[in-house]
Amino acid sequence: MSERIAIVTGAAHGIGAGTAVRLAADGMAVAVLDLNEADCAATVKQIENDGGRALAVAADVSRSDQVQAAVERVAAELGAPAVLVNNAGITRDAMLFKMTDEQWDTVINVNLRGPFLMTRAVQKYMSGQKWGRIVNISSSSALGNRGQANYSATKAGVEGFTKTLAKELGKFGITANAVAPHFIATDMTAGMATSLKMSFEELVETYKKQIPVNRVGQPADVAAAVSFLVGEDAGFVSGQVIYVAGGPLC
Repeated sequence: MSERIAIVTGAAHGIGAGTAVRLAADGMAVAVLDLNEADCAATVKQIENDGGRALAVAADVSRSDQVQAAVERVAAELGAPAVLVNNAGITRDAMLFKMTDEQWDTVINVNLRGPFLMTRAVQKYMSGQKWGRIVNISSSSALGNRGQANYSATKAGVEGFTKTLAKELGKFGITANAVAPHFIATDMTAGMATSLKMSFEELVETYKKQIPVNRVGQPADVAAAVSFLVGEDAGFVSGQVIYVAGGPLC
């Protein structure tokens, strides 16, 4: 297989960083995209130290002009992107009666508008190659989660978006799937502990007791699922939502 070019958004930390490193280990050149280019340095360095190729790219995925410029830069400096992992996401949790317009709009813009803008910008390169892989990072919160009306709405939207992409783009050799993690130990979930006024260790133990495999997830667990979905062997898997949750959620 010739070297594929991948873009991973929100790749400076957490799931995005783990996914970028995994795809580089799989032989891809990876654009590490996040809000600030300097924040991507550690991920890029790890990939390069392991012998891979990586490029740090700054972009606000909710801004159409920045997305277009970022994708064009990737195409010019790494090559035409064939793999897109829409991982960038934020939370602004609050109960519905306390949620502000800003909290709602900010989460919608990053978590749902972002994947739309990124996918629209990248799909022409995939269509030109007659091959492409799109993986959108959803969440178990798509099933509904107290205090996350905004976040849950975006993740449910991402899953509908994914299924539509699979139907529209399949004839061009492009697959689209979603990976929906449950509790993954990252900086974002550490922030949950702070908002709940408990230590991160206490939060991990709380979730661990609910998960059949008796542990919480790690970024590498999500990255492994993404690695399969963007590979050659997953060409007949499209429009699916894969839960990385350590067990069933119902």
